[in-house]
Amino acid sequence: MPAIVVSSNDSGVKHKDFDGKITIYVVLCGILAATGGLVFGFDIGISGGVTAMDDFLEKFFPKVYRKKLQAKEDNYCKFDNQWLQLFTSSLYLAALFSSFAASKVCSKYGRKITIQLASLFFIVGVVLEAAAIEIVMLIVGRIFLGMGVGFGNQAVPLFLSEIAPVKIRGALNILFQLNVTIGIFIANIVNYLTANLHPWGWRLSLGLAGVPAVILGIGSFIITETPTSLIERGQLLRGRAMLERIRGTANVNAEYEEIVHASEMARRVKHPFKNLMKRSSRPQLVIAVAMQVFQQFTGINAIMFYAPVLFQTIGFKSQASLLSAVITGTVNVVSTLVSVAAVDRLGRRVLLLEACAQMFFSQTIIGALLFAYLKTNNELNQGVAIAVVVLVCFFVMSFAWSWGPLGWLIPSETFPLETRSAGFSCAVSSNMLFTFVIAQAFLSMMCHMKAGIFFFFAAWIVVMTLFVIFLLPETKGVPIDEMTDRVWRQHWYWRRYMEDEDDDKIKKAEDGL
Repeated sequence: MPAIVVSSNDSGVKHKDFDGKITIYVVLCGILAATGGLVFGFDIGISGGVTAMDDFLEKFFPKVYRKKLQAKEDNYCKFDNQWLQLFTSSLYLAALFSSFAASKVCSKYGRKITIQLASLFFIVGVVLEAAAIEIVMLIVGRIFLGMGVGFGNQAVPLFLSEIAPVKIRGALNILFQLNVTIGIFIANIVNYLTANLHPWGWRLSLGLAGVPAVILGIGSFIITETPTSLIERGQLLRGRAMLERIRGTANVNAEYEEIVHASEMARRVKHPFKNLMKRSSRPQLVIAVAMQVFQQFTGINAIMFYAPVLFQTIGFKSQASLLSAVITGTVNVVSTLVSVAAVDRLGRRVLLLEACAQMFFSQTIIGALLFAYLKTNNELNQGVAIAVVVLVCFFVMSFAWSWGPLGWLIPSETFPLETRSAGFSCAVSSNMLFTFVIAQAFLSMMCHMKAGIFFFFAAWIVVMTLFVIFLLPETKGVPIDEMTDRVWRQHWYWRRYMEDEDDDKIKKAEDGL
């Protein structure tokens, strides 16, 4: 069954295990579409390494470069510069606004063309960045990359969820996050290898983002449009033919009828964003937005953006800091593979709660070590510095098999078709908003809060834990068409919103009589 098709119980179609198998075509489409995550991850990883390169700083941020060379600098404040942070964060601000446009394109023209536009934005952004001769050109390039992120992050998770059979919905969707981690890892390797290529190493680092962008562009012409998108836009025969192709069987009547019914319901909704404000949409919307906020306030992107900068802060030299970032990137990739294997077996809540405990431990111990040993102008001794790197890896490990991939998976499998694209765009834009906030503020926060910044993130992890325990239901193995009855109506808190929806239906029926 398509991963995020929703219909109400009055469709007359009861849930059963739809026929179909995991076809090679579905796997190929999933791999090609998930390349959007590779570009996203590369952009996350590359910015931190580039901002640690002297040639880049000297050309675009001379004040930061001079500050870095001072004999007695403040360990926590040497990279505190709003323009430097804007280089990183402008991408996410652009992604925030473009995700709303991407939602419209995704609904009206389909997932495939949205992914094609994303690849075009990525390529333009890469060219502008790599060829930049002044800071304005550099920032404009980041803005185009941000538009690519907005379109790609809107379409790819929806695409993956809609082509996936229900039994591997989680694993196939996590291909996107796996590619994000691989992109970060590759970026760290590239930064390590180009750091000593003076004075143009940073240009090569930024320019190589064009490789996955081109792969995504080529792949976007090979992948299918999802059956759900085709049927939603009135192309019933093509939708059924594509459904038969991706399921590897002609026996798709029940699933086809579910999609047609859900599409008919979706067409009745003229203003999907307005529909999101209804009480019956509150559970999905709150959870989707909260997952994005919490994902950022684990502190992960602060660490992944600025890993080389962070490691220089605690006493590593430039090359050593980049090598440490490579190590954390490796841990990130391997741990995401754990999530692919475990998410459809153990469930979402188990992974999230285990990770909260592990992340809380890591953040508090890192904060304690830096508070005790790293002052404003000294270096950590080797043993403590290595311990911090190990703890960062321990933190990244837990995030990579939990809040990273599940932050995208859970919102993609909870919205009904009539609010799906709009609802997921709210999730994407929320993610980009708080990614922008963290990227823009982290270096300044580290300057003012010093080691306390890690306690700040640890406190948020406590809030996240309580949220999962009390407000996040388990969605493992639940067919999307039965999500309302088996998840929302059964939850101790969210069921009251479903009761309100039932009351509205009864009232409308009585009014009709």
